[in-house]
Amino acid sequence: MSEGSSIFDMIGPVMIGPSSSHTAGVVRIGRVAVRLLGGIPEEATITFFNSFARTYEGHGSDRAIIAGLLDFKTDDKRIKESFEHAKQQGLKYRFRAVGNASTLHPNTIKLELRRGERSIEVIGESRGGGLINIASYNGFRANFSASLHTLIVMAEDTKGAVAFLADILAHDDCNIATLSVSRKAKNDLACHCYEMDSGIRPITLEYMKSIPWIKEVIYIPDIDL
Repeated sequence: MSEGSSIFDMIGPVMIGPSSSHTAGVVRIGRVAVRLLGGIPEEATITFFNSFARTYEGHGSDRAIIAGLLDFKTDDKRIKESFEHAKQQGLKYRFRAVGNASTLHPNTIKLELRRGERSIEVIGESRGGGLINIASYNGFRANFSASLHTLIVMAEDTKGAVAFLADILAHDDCNIATLSVSRKAKNDLACHCYEMDSGIRPITLEYMKSIPWIKEVIYIPDIDL
């Protein structure tokens, strides 16, 4: 076993089959998207790319992503009947397939979701063994795995913003494991993604939301995704 690997990486999670890449990873991408959206979507456009585009029906990835968007866990027996549960809960969805997107990971899914007045776009990659990477959020590079406590901050491209936010997290005794910052242009909006070994206090999140140059704060705890 290579350095940095774990038994989980080798055998994958407890799950409903047929495979960790096509089922468990897909469910987890959906569950992360639910947290980024703020709840179960009312409408979803789901695009499968590359190998997923060719196999998503036969390998059950279509049912898996709907299960994830309903916030079912990877071992939930309802995954196989997720279409029926989506109908009961009023989730409207459609699938698309793009077979040749050379710049994207072989197992890539794009989710365009709406809930009330809020709409988001999430691109996720299923890496095998149930592991995932959220490659982008609303057009910004994200690159987080959701396997740790994750903080996403949308903020103005302000000097010292990274140091300021890192200092806030340090006061909560949060050790930053990974950090990614993406912006579309200088002095434009920036997307900060922090993965941490421990959680953030609710009062700290409220403080961040009160800062004028911070536009959005999303916290995804270390839960069983």
